[in-house]
Amino acid sequence: MGPNFRPLFSIAFTSTPRLLGDVPAGYLRRISAISGGEFVGDRMRGRVLPGGGDWVVKRHDGVMHMDVRALLETDSGALVYMTYTGRLVVPADMVLPPPPDAGNELYFRSAVQFETADHELVWLNNIVAFGLGAFSSGGPTYEIYELL
Repeated sequence: MGPNFRPLFSIAFTSTPRLLGDVPAGYLRRISAISGGEFVGDRMRGRVLPGGGDWVVKRHDGVMHMDVRALLETDSGALVYMTYTGRLVVPADMVLPPPPDAGNELYFRSAVQFETADHELVWLNNIVAFGLGAFSSGGPTYEIYELL
């Protein structure tokens, strides 16, 4: 019996990456300020509020670890804190962001958590979710799924 899941929403972030460079620990650090975006799904939709961020570390083996925090606002005005960690694996010779036709050459996955006090969305606090990522010209995009 395999896992069951259902789509939660698609999300597109607009962000401005800044390359910090090689830090003393020997890793490459990149920090992106989230300036906005939007999300659309059957059960919720709205916008990404400015102020979140994406703290990426590229390890010695080339794998990138993501640490992202974002604040979402639904069309009804509810606030949802979204956090995720994950891995981005690209071929060694690929530049970032990768070209739009990179497709299956990327492994771009995340484990997503939500927090909200909104009584209609409180169910988000208890789900397990994951995201499949890609790049666009404005920033990263994800398809977010609820694991059932």
